[in-house]
Amino acid sequence: MLSLMRKAVTSSLGVLSRRHLYLAGRDPSLHQLPDGMLDELSEAVGTKNVITSASVLQQHDHDESWHHPSPAQAVVYPHSVQEVSKVAKCCSKHHIAMVPYGTGTGLEGGVCAVHGGVHVNLTKMAEISELHVEDFDVTVQPGVTRKQLNEYLRATGLHFPIDPGADASLCGMCATSASGTNAVRYGTMRENVLNLEVVLCDGRIVHTAGKGRHPRKSSAGYNLTNVFVGSEGTLGFITSATLRLYGIPEAVRAAVVSFPSIRSAVDTCVQIIQAGIPISRIEYLDENSLRSVNSYSKLDYTVAPTLFLEFQGSDSAVTEQTELAGEISNSNGASGYRWAADTEERNKLWAARHNAFYAALALRPGCKTVITDVCVPVSSLTNCLVETQEELAASFLTHIVIGHVGDGNFHAMLMIDPDCEKEVEEAQRLSANMAWRALAQGGTCTGEHGVGLGKIDFLRKEFGTPTIQAMWALKNAFDPYNLMNPGKVLPDLHA
Repeated sequence: MLSLMRKAVTSSLGVLSRRHLYLAGRDPSLHQLPDGMLDELSEAVGTKNVITSASVLQQHDHDESWHHPSPAQAVVYPHSVQEVSKVAKCCSKHHIAMVPYGTGTGLEGGVCAVHGGVHVNLTKMAEISELHVEDFDVTVQPGVTRKQLNEYLRATGLHFPIDPGADASLCGMCATSASGTNAVRYGTMRENVLNLEVVLCDGRIVHTAGKGRHPRKSSAGYNLTNVFVGSEGTLGFITSATLRLYGIPEAVRAAVVSFPSIRSAVDTCVQIIQAGIPISRIEYLDENSLRSVNSYSKLDYTVAPTLFLEFQGSDSAVTEQTELAGEISNSNGASGYRWAADTEERNKLWAARHNAFYAALALRPGCKTVITDVCVPVSSLTNCLVETQEELAASFLTHIVIGHVGDGNFHAMLMIDPDCEKEVEEAQRLSANMAWRALAQGGTCTGEHGVGLGKIDFLRKEFGTPTIQAMWALKNAFDPYNLMNPGKVLPDLHA
């Protein structure tokens, strides 16, 4: 077995031996469902909504990451929160693992069923159940995606701005505390969720801010909403989310600007933030990124360290913002400003940025991508990113570096042949060094992708044993038998 894959998958509970646990994720025969359980699930959701065919199991056993597929023994498709509750009661009764599944766009193996069990596909629950235009909020079920919501809102003058790139399910975005290109202005999912409906492992249905409530703020009780935001399916099923909405800005202008060096590009970003310019997006792409984006999206941007910028507000405000940002950029040697004021040109620009993942894969057809995801304080960003790029430049792996640098978050995409142990070990080394470097500078091992399987080993260093123990106490309170997406997020305290 390749060492990196084994390490990632086995950073989990010590219930099974590490060798047994890794193989369990690959061999469904090691996790047979109890006799009669499929019949009980059929009673809960209907026979046609319980699937055990190999093709459907394979569709659910992986996400967009490189982690080895791990199938469940059945996939169920509930159509209501009551049906999710029945499924949870059934699995809890038989002590069978439950793995929530949305659109499968995660990047850390969060949907891999490393303990087997049942994949619970929530995409059939796809209603936008409540819209309060005057209150600037909306309530959605887990099958609703980001693009679907914004299309629904088009005529209202409102939008939901959190944009991770992929057309992810909104409840899935809650589960990973996703963010993306415009978190520098609007924050992450953690700042934009007002209430959640959650089904616990025993089938109880809870509303984290009270049923039907959607105030903009509250000091009542514990903040259960943010306990479940970022929990990655390990505490319960998110079956409904009430989200903040925002007005569509009067004017939007975007630009692409290149720089003579990595340091000058990142210094510009830091200086724009420190100057208090309310920029809505500021994205970094390195030379390899621009080369791949140009080829994949048929563009002709200058191949150099580059920032993609976007400004929003009134016409006068946007003009002032762009002038100030331009002055800062020019003081750092910027060149090749390309403005995109109309919607079509802006969409083309941001489509190219969002397609960077697929553009990177096209650099080496047939490869897999190990995607890193670290975040540091903005004051540490320049040194952290420069040191990372210097180390990557000395490696033999094909790679690109991109980042939501306005909030200190950046990613390296490392292209590997998963069957080549040398390449996997090199990706492991580079990814680990990035995480340790970020932690040493007061940052985090994951800014937005979540922990899943891939980042478990870094949590003990990031939080310390007492905090991990507190997290386990919380996990045990909600899920005493470790049935909700087991083997994810939390490190084994006894390893």
